[in-house]
Amino acid sequence: MDVDALRAIDVHTHVQRSVRAASPDESDEAMASMAKYFKADAKSYTVDELAEFYRGQDMAAVTFTVDVDGAPHRPDQPTNEEIAERAHANSDVLIPFASIDPARGKEGVAQARRLIEDYGVRGFKFHPSAQAFQPDDRAAYPLYEVIQEAGLPALFHTGQTGAGAGTRGGGGLRLRYSNPIHLDDVAVDFPDLTIIMAHPSFPWQEEAISVALHKPLVYIDLSGWSPKYFPPILVQYANTLLKEKVLFGTDFPMLTPERWLSDLEKTGIREEVKPGLLKDNAVRALGLK
Repeated sequence: MDVDALRAIDVHTHVQRSVRAASPDESDEAMASMAKYFKADAKSYTVDELAEFYRGQDMAAVTFTVDVDGAPHRPDQPTNEEIAERAHANSDVLIPFASIDPARGKEGVAQARRLIEDYGVRGFKFHPSAQAFQPDDRAAYPLYEVIQEAGLPALFHTGQTGAGAGTRGGGGLRLRYSNPIHLDDVAVDFPDLTIIMAHPSFPWQEEAISVALHKPLVYIDLSGWSPKYFPPILVQYANTLLKEKVLFGTDFPMLTPERWLSDLEKTGIREEVKPGLLKDNAVRALGLK
């Protein structure tokens, strides 16, 4: 990957469709509800389609799926292995993360080691609300140990975004698991683990800012929200004490880079902060140089 040739690095994109899917327009109820929430098209992407899109943007992208233990098997959903293999085939623009539900226990730890050693994944994505666990639960610690040992980042969904919004019972997602304060213990107990808190952490924005200010390897990605809805305190700290800790992310395909960047112009984010936000901070957090 020629980092210098990129205009930005999107640290938060989703791949929802495997090459095995029967139809390019196939989408599930959860995706349709999220598309309605974001006023977006319910279009799913394969890894190769994602690469083509971001190549056209002169951007790189971190991409992943979300693993939920016990969820029904769907052959149209991509596996960690498929994402890694196809991302490496498009390594000029894609950075593969894996997702393993901590509920998988020892089996999940073994999977993480295999994905690192055999498939070269570059980080791990966790979704505490979807995976129904609190990040500081000691049962997840063996998984974090493997990730820290490999020198890779861990990205955690925080706060409330469109996932489950408006569906019956919120799709079963419990928001309390995604309070960013739970990551403070993780940052203490794994001091060499790079942690990325995904999304403006509504309604716990001040907790997220506090953890990122206090722990040197904790970052905030700004995905899942249009920048025009960023709370003033987030803009204030992104311009000042957290200017080296904020990362460009969209939550693609629910938010596109074009929409996100256009809405960024409607905020008070300073011009001198944008090079770090859009690329340089991600280069450091992801260990790209």
